[in-house]
Amino acid sequence: MFFECGVVRLVARTQPIGVACPACAAVSNRVHSVYVRRLEDRPVGDRPVVIELMVRRLYCENSACTRRTFAEQVEGLTIRYGRRTPSSRRLLEAVAVALAGRAGARLAAALHIRVSRTTLLRAIMALPDPAWAVPKVLGVDDFATRRGHHYGTVPIGCERGQPLDLLTGRDAATLTGWLREHPGAEIICRDRAGSYADGARTGAPKAVQVADRFHLWQNLGTAAEASIRLHSTCLKTAAASPDGPTNDGDSADATKAMSPIEARIRERHATIHALLAQGHGIREIARELHIGGNTVRRNARAAVPEQLLTGRHQPRPSQLDPYKPHLDKRWAEGHTNAIQLHAELQALGYRGSYQIISDYLLPRRRRRIRVVPPAPPGVRRVTGWMIRRPERLGDEEREQFTAVLAHCPELKALHAHVRGFAEILQSRSGQHLKDWITATRAAGLPRLHAFAAGLEKDWDAVVQGLSTHWNSGPVEGRVNHIKMIKRQMFGRAKLPLLRKRVLLTAAQGGHRHPLCP
Repeated sequence: MFFECGVVRLVARTQPIGVACPACAAVSNRVHSVYVRRLEDRPVGDRPVVIELMVRRLYCENSACTRRTFAEQVEGLTIRYGRRTPSSRRLLEAVAVALAGRAGARLAAALHIRVSRTTLLRAIMALPDPAWAVPKVLGVDDFATRRGHHYGTVPIGCERGQPLDLLTGRDAATLTGWLREHPGAEIICRDRAGSYADGARTGAPKAVQVADRFHLWQNLGTAAEASIRLHSTCLKTAAASPDGPTNDGDSADATKAMSPIEARIRERHATIHALLAQGHGIREIARELHIGGNTVRRNARAAVPEQLLTGRHQPRPSQLDPYKPHLDKRWAEGHTNAIQLHAELQALGYRGSYQIISDYLLPRRRRRIRVVPPAPPGVRRVTGWMIRRPERLGDEEREQFTAVLAHCPELKALHAHVRGFAEILQSRSGQHLKDWITATRAAGLPRLHAFAAGLEKDWDAVVQGLSTHWNSGPVEGRVNHIKMIKRQMFGRAKLPLLRKRVLLTAAQGGHRHPLCP
């Protein structure tokens, strides 16, 4: 062993013992020639390792064998045509599965393994699929290879959360063909899509189908939203409040007429004089307020803030000053038309423009603008309040929701039916579903009638979904896993590569999914 240019080189040779022919297994000691193989091994001590191994080529002494010569292999160290040791190859395969493409090549370079992105892709595709047996509980869902255009189907084992395959297409024929090739599933968890229901019924007729509870709740939310939309006028009635002009008095006029700079000067003057009255010094006040000492002294010398209001921010004398009392009087009497007021002032000797009068009256006009009440809650917001757990509503949300229900008996009845279905779903008491449908049809809620009719069309699967603990949660989690891998490859991976990475990544990280029961 020696170091050369930062590389650890190990020089070795094989022992002169008999080696079995790979074709006929006849042992031979007769040497044809020797040559050196250079093998890349795992790095040691942050340095790359190269093994220079001298191996022999031997004659096969079996005259009936098809081979004349063969090269000896060292178990656990060499394979035919291999330039890396099995240990280094396993490390490279793990990098390729975790990060394919250029990102994997950069990670391998940090591990002192020189490799290209195409080599990593070939390493992934050469790996065998993880072994699995047909599970008793199968979950099926669709995923997008290109959103809005191309979709596929992912079957997983719900007991361990292991993805089994990635199929092209999401129609009934796709699932039917896969189930016939892999028989043995006893329970199939699916969403409310009709294609998977038909495919499961054709491909595995003896399997029990389970409709996912989340999708049942989602369908109920859609029906509830449609019902609320029919009574959207109730939302406006609940949010309506009497409007009227506000009268804040002369102090509000003074505040509105005050510029931001004047308001800041007055506030700072009051703060400094309050600190001076408490016995604080000039420097202490300057440090506390983060202002200059001269500014504190100037405010301290000014008895009133008006002594500081000098310069261009002061209101200048105007031609309107002698006529302002008359304008105030006429405004208080209810005469707010600026054109008429301008004509009256001209008769009294005013020679200014109409714009000066309009600017003077502008703060009062702003104050007379009707206060717009808050917008009524939207249909989707009320739907969210209705399908959420009551204890998860905030105080303000609960008050608004109570007001909405108080103004609309139909929405109050709808809320009662929604909470009844939620009780069946949470307690998994599917035996009460028939009573719920009967009560729903007695109420005048046509959208819920359509939802109930949809449940009856898929009755067995719905009852199973509301009675057993099996659901499509593990499948949804695996779909998120597929999305993550697609983002790692910038959405450019074809289905064969995406399939390999999904199956192998799940196998490396453990089969059990956190959403599994």
